[in-house]
Amino acid sequence: MDATGLAKLLSPTGWALLSALPPYDEHRAMALSERLRKEGIDAELVAAALTQSRLRAKAHAKFGDFADGMLFTPAGLEQATRLVVAAHHARRYTAAGITKVADLTSGVGADSMAFASMGLTVLATDVDEVTASVATVNLRHFPEAEVRHGDGLVTDFAAEGVDGLYADPARRTTSGSRVFDPNAYAPSLDALLALRATVPSLGLKLGPGLPHSALPDDAEAQWVSVDGDVVEVGLWFGPLAPEGPGRSALVLGAGGTHVLRSGPDGPPVPDVGPVGGYLYEPDGAVIRAGLVGEVAARVHGRLVDRTIAYVTSDALHDSPAATAYRVHDTLPFGLKRLRTYLRERGVGRLTIKKRGTAVVPEQLRRQLDLRGPHESTIVLTRVAGTQQVLVVEPVHATGGGGDAAGGDATGSGEDRA
Repeated sequence: MDATGLAKLLSPTGWALLSALPPYDEHRAMALSERLRKEGIDAELVAAALTQSRLRAKAHAKFGDFADGMLFTPAGLEQATRLVVAAHHARRYTAAGITKVADLTSGVGADSMAFASMGLTVLATDVDEVTASVATVNLRHFPEAEVRHGDGLVTDFAAEGVDGLYADPARRTTSGSRVFDPNAYAPSLDALLALRATVPSLGLKLGPGLPHSALPDDAEAQWVSVDGDVVEVGLWFGPLAPEGPGRSALVLGAGGTHVLRSGPDGPPVPDVGPVGGYLYEPDGAVIRAGLVGEVAARVHGRLVDRTIAYVTSDALHDSPAATAYRVHDTLPFGLKRLRTYLRERGVGRLTIKKRGTAVVPEQLRRQLDLRGPHESTIVLTRVAGTQQVLVVEPVHATGGGGDAAGGDATGSGEDRA
């Protein structure tokens, strides 16, 4: 959406059209577009309104019903913070006694909305004029929030009365591909870190694939997951990190809110041992944070393999930061052996989880060609260096995922942000 399209959308006619559109249906969008144009509505306005309708429908996953009153750009929605996470960001600033936050890379204004809703005064800036205009619309209900078009890093923070900084630098190129070098972010990580010399209360939202080697020594690095999906790592400095430097995991989901943090000496190093009666799959944020050892300590367990982020224990323990499974059987991996095992038990529906193996779940499911009335879950992984199949049954629904491959025991893996 360019400035002209936005201007038409913000006119009384454009806003009325957007408000009157039915819920977005991609199968009917073309016909609706043609009908509106035949009714004499400007074609550029129709395109802008339908684009916003589509983006609002997509934005419900992050903003719920709030999305129906917001505007978006495609890139801004892609990077926007979920409201449930933005609320946790805002609580750090209020708990630290911050009164005015400069959101240096406001995007569509998601974090600024959360800051303002908790009573903070907000100065939001964005280098893109259309994005800044969109943020202005989204923050229209908050008189304590001001949006400016420009480079937030050149702000005179002292003159503006700013005592807290926040930034979510762009981590994609203009073509949409991901940027993995922190100093290729816009603004660069180094440029943002330099600001803490001026305003110590600095918070940064970055992609969860940030390597531990890139973490500043004075930061609390907190990986965040929402319903099992790892969405970010936050770097918090000064009063925003009351627990001091270190790594932590924030797990948000149907089971509530849970924080796992390493002790002053770092996470314990778990033993490696045989598979017990229960298997624990740590949440992705825990894995990224390198805190699998904390899970193992809490469930009195051990790793099944030194390089795999599965924990096993001889007893069932409550662990909100991990999904627990009862282990029914363990057998060496082999297609023929596994097919026979499952067919003998009448398994026709199979959930396949994997770590540390190149097996493709959908391909394996086709090769097994199962039929039967029962369902089962298997875990393909390494146990003491050998490929094994664990036949399991979930006993807690507090995290984890389906067929997706997880990380290793140190927290490495693909960047999903």
